[in-house]
Amino acid sequence: MNHDAEEIELPVGPLRLAARVHGPADGVPVLALHGWLDNAASFEPLAPLLDGIRLVALDLPGHGHSDHRPAGCHYHFIDYVHDVLGAADALGWERFALLGHSLGGAVATFVAGACPDRITRLTLIEALGPLTEHPNETPRRLAHALDRARVRSDRPARTYPAIEQAIEARRMAGGLDEPAARLLVERATLAVDGGVRWRSDRRLRLPAPYRFTEDQVVAVLRGIRAPTRLVVGDRGLLPMERPALEQRVEAIDDLAIDRLEGHHHLHMETPRPVADALGPFLARG
Repeated sequence: MNHDAEEIELPVGPLRLAARVHGPADGVPVLALHGWLDNAASFEPLAPLLDGIRLVALDLPGHGHSDHRPAGCHYHFIDYVHDVLGAADALGWERFALLGHSLGGAVATFVAGACPDRITRLTLIEALGPLTEHPNETPRRLAHALDRARVRSDRPARTYPAIEQAIEARRMAGGLDEPAARLLVERATLAVDGGVRWRSDRRLRLPAPYRFTEDQVVAVLRGIRAPTRLVVGDRGLLPMERPALEQRVEAIDDLAIDRLEGHHHLHMETPRPVADALGPFLARG
């Protein structure tokens, strides 16, 4: 892991959120948001390649070194919007840019759409809003979530005899190369008797009790006023040819798309082309 980065803690409501800070103090302020079950180390390969950027890579609640939500709380997508704004407030940033990957990119679009006056630029990697569902699916989804919620989620996380086994498990689960998986796992695990275990909150794996409709997401995207840049991997998880995604693209007035070689975590596995696409754009402030 890049040891030149600074570790900080941000008070956000009742939580303490951890973050990794890269770049000069007078650089363009950028808040970076990682994907589901990833952490701030997601941006370690990319950050040193972004000249003139003050990149604060956040561990979202329940991830990395950040606090878990209190007992009785859940990890609803919309709550991450509050977390991001709270982190920016704790940093003293009234206006700032966003860099989001996957889940973090979906959250970033909602922050930018709901609070357009605060966002200077929006950069997205393999993300253009959250998953959606037809309203008719709501009863089935809610019933499934309620059923799963009755299963205890406070059981101890799995313990691996050595970190190498956790790295291999993460590599296989996410299709990551070994260096990328190692970066994430080193921040995502805790040494315990008998080996290492995951730090992440097990409640993150519970199914969402609801999803937004496509019309709702498109309406939020129409609220984005910041210049926006989207990076998509040619072997990634964002199917740009879907009609719904075409509607999302049309909803954002100032959007440019870069289609690059790579998988879903291309910012970790092949960071230079991603930096070339996003760095100069972010540096303009």
